[in-house]
Amino acid sequence: MPEPPVERARAADRINQRLNELYERQLLLEEGSVARYYAPGREYYGPELAGEERDRFAIALAAPEGDVYTAGDWDVGFALQSISKVFVYALALHDHGRDHVLEHVGVEPSGDAFNSIVFDERNRRPFNPMVNAGALVTTDLVHGKDPEEKLERILGALRAYAGNPSIDVDWDVFEHELETADRNRATAYLMRSNGMLSGDVEAILALYLQQCSVTVTCRDLAVMAATLANGCVNPVTADRVLPREYVRDVLSVMHTCGMYDAAGQWAFDVGVPAKSGVSGGILAAIPGKMGMAVFSPGLDHHGNSVRGVRVCEEVSGRLGLHVFATEGEDAMLADRTPARPPRVQSAPA
Repeated sequence: MPEPPVERARAADRINQRLNELYERQLLLEEGSVARYYAPGREYYGPELAGEERDRFAIALAAPEGDVYTAGDWDVGFALQSISKVFVYALALHDHGRDHVLEHVGVEPSGDAFNSIVFDERNRRPFNPMVNAGALVTTDLVHGKDPEEKLERILGALRAYAGNPSIDVDWDVFEHELETADRNRATAYLMRSNGMLSGDVEAILALYLQQCSVTVTCRDLAVMAATLANGCVNPVTADRVLPREYVRDVLSVMHTCGMYDAAGQWAFDVGVPAKSGVSGGILAAIPGKMGMAVFSPGLDHHGNSVRGVRVCEEVSGRLGLHVFATEGEDAMLADRTPARPPRVQSAPA
């Protein structure tokens, strides 16, 4: 039964209040908490060299009813980077089914960094689709008669998850990424030499970097997260974007592998399926409840957004949205009192 208009309005006011409180608490960071920043072509650089990107910060929430709540720089575009891996993995599952995809890429956390050149030697495959090696494989698995058709199918999927037909590749970002892609190129050629990848390595690499160069806003990302959380039915457009039988697979791999070598600690502390990218985005899907996105370019030593991680920690702990929390702990969507707020950080990064 639809929620009465008055109750829905009260819920919206409560969520907006919680969101703005959350945003204000996480604006300031302790000195030294940010390890580095990333920019295409420039790659990683220290906080002392950062400019306006220090202050970029946005949070967006999207509810199953289609309501979207935002705070901060929610309309600033940024490249999906590794967050794209989630949706291309989903497309590979759609095209080939679980068993075929599993033959080519596993679902085990690697315990290594996202760009590690380490494989599951026993099964002769990358450990999971959330590290670069595995993502190169899932990109290659996407159906299409040529790279152009494959890219159009990837873009079509991303647009359907976001409910935004204008999402596209930032070709300047792509060109910069291609110039500095030696490690990914080496990974791809090594996999081909070991029978883990077939075909034109340069074409596969270019397609992978193009998907990483697709630009979204924090609002787009929140709707994409909410689509995952809503059984892959977009809450804004009501379109199903992935068959129901593959939704669990995607969320499971996000939960165990989405935050790279910090994935185990993330599953324990935060407890929601999530995926990060070096541009500073984090997507988090809370099944049956909402999708959340954070954008803040300052990264920790794992390559995850510092503010993004802290926002997700607070949403999980103080606001009770850990996937294993009880309904009685939910203080974001339900009318309950949040736990005591964490200590406010006093010094800017």
